[in-house]
Amino acid sequence: MAFFLETLIGGLMTGMLYALVALGFVLIFKASGVFNFAQGAMVLFAALAMARFSEWFPIWFGFDNLWLANGLALVASMACMVAVAWLVERWALRGLVNQPAITLLMATLGISYFLDGAGQLLFGSAAYKIDVGLPKDPMFVLEGTFPGGLLLNKEDLVSAVIAAMLVGVLTLFFQKTRTGRALRAVADDHQAAQSVGIALSRIWVIVWSVGGLVALVAGIIWGSKLGVQFSISLVALKAFPVVILGGLTSVPGAIVGGLIIGVGEKLSEIYLGPAIGGGIENWFAYVLALALLLVRPQGLFGDKIIDRV
Repeated sequence: MAFFLETLIGGLMTGMLYALVALGFVLIFKASGVFNFAQGAMVLFAALAMARFSEWFPIWFGFDNLWLANGLALVASMACMVAVAWLVERWALRGLVNQPAITLLMATLGISYFLDGAGQLLFGSAAYKIDVGLPKDPMFVLEGTFPGGLLLNKEDLVSAVIAAMLVGVLTLFFQKTRTGRALRAVADDHQAAQSVGIALSRIWVIVWSVGGLVALVAGIIWGSKLGVQFSISLVALKAFPVVILGGLTSVPGAIVGGLIIGVGEKLSEIYLGPAIGGGIENWFAYVLALALLLVRPQGLFGDKIIDRV
């Protein structure tokens, strides 16, 4: 039972990290109707900015303080992601208003390649580290209940709490603020939103900025765990089945989908792996998403779209 609980809790915490990346997809789709294939590149770009600025600032300004370096690097990285959002709206999306969804989709593919190249040009192509003080040592809990207790990863636990807090803030932003309601109106109908005075350019800058800040948090957490290298953008591939499972328009769905994927991967690898072969973690999420698409294409929490002709 103790081993099962360790695996279950580990899967839940990994699932929260998947959900954090998936949240970027959901936010931009929910507010603009665009499926953002550049989200993985945004995670990489943000992580590179954070890692390199935290190295450069102590050299440039002559101080040796980790917290000050990380604080300045965080501010600079946030400014970079807002600048990316402005450039995306100004040079990519502004000319594509009211264009077919496939056109916007292809534009995000181009943005993805651009950010990959820009990140390498500006920040280098080596592997870097991010040290924001997340605890690395494991801890034991419930030692009085189970012999030896349950082994938990402190870094994953703290990361999961941060992700949960971010999700709560974003949910309130979308549901309770005028800007959040304007974002949802733009996603429903660009022309109708413009007709009632909503500035589409401003809304797109806001939503891509929020998506960039979410990518920054995801990049910091994943960069702290795995190091910052160009393969970190592949984490977004794990977010695809999470988004499909939870629904493209649902913030809570991204969380539930991430938790289901995380737990399913861990439990299937441990309990089914010996019977059918290893490597289940690599394909479990995609098979589960495919199975769901056959019976509920909009996902568990997504809005069912009905086109009337």
